[in-house]
Amino acid sequence: MSKQKIFFIIIFTFLSLIAFQLPISKIIGSSQSFTLFELMAPIGGMFLGPLFGAVSAFFVRLINIVLFKQDIDLLTVIRFLPAMIAAIYFGLKSKKTAFIFPICIILFLSNPIGRQAWLYPLIWLIPFVATLGKKRLILNSLGATFTSHAVGSTIFLYTFGLTPQIWLSLIPIVFIERGIFTVGIWGSCLAMNTILAKISKIKYARILEQFVNKDYILSQKFFKSHA
Repeated sequence: MSKQKIFFIIIFTFLSLIAFQLPISKIIGSSQSFTLFELMAPIGGMFLGPLFGAVSAFFVRLINIVLFKQDIDLLTVIRFLPAMIAAIYFGLKSKKTAFIFPICIILFLSNPIGRQAWLYPLIWLIPFVATLGKKRLILNSLGATFTSHAVGSTIFLYTFGLTPQIWLSLIPIVFIERGIFTVGIWGSCLAMNTILAKISKIKYARILEQFVNKDYILSQKFFKSHA
């Protein structure tokens, strides 16, 4: 791996760590919150590649625990995986990533509580279909945030349970929350990629060009074929 890529990974991880400190909303059933990191984690899969995007998401959470001496409870541990898988989903171009959603649906419905809240996991059919149009940034963003949601919800179900009534009551909240995250990921990725493309044209910053996704640069072409 080149020195340039190592440097870029460090910078991206640092920015993600800052985003981690900015809460958006509380997680139902816990004292923890969703943060702006929910927007940064997936797009790391595009800028750094699926593998290093997942590694970056892992280290952001780990560094946050060490720096701020965060209590390592069960929820803190299980929240590592959803962000990592979301980064992998967002970074991979393959439509095979859609398999995540039926697996989570099956696991959710295999749980006694989950079977009583059977309507809840059917939400994941939306990102399953969206994966077919993965080249569109908005659909890739939707799939990424729902990947995190599906994996996180399934783990949360088996770990903490909650009642079927609570799961069902969360459905409208999920639509609003994931809708906001989808637009946030879309906008963050487009802005960062476009700015990076501009910077990479500067003589001494051309090494950054390798991290630019030419399909996701703000332009008429983008809105016609990749928005």
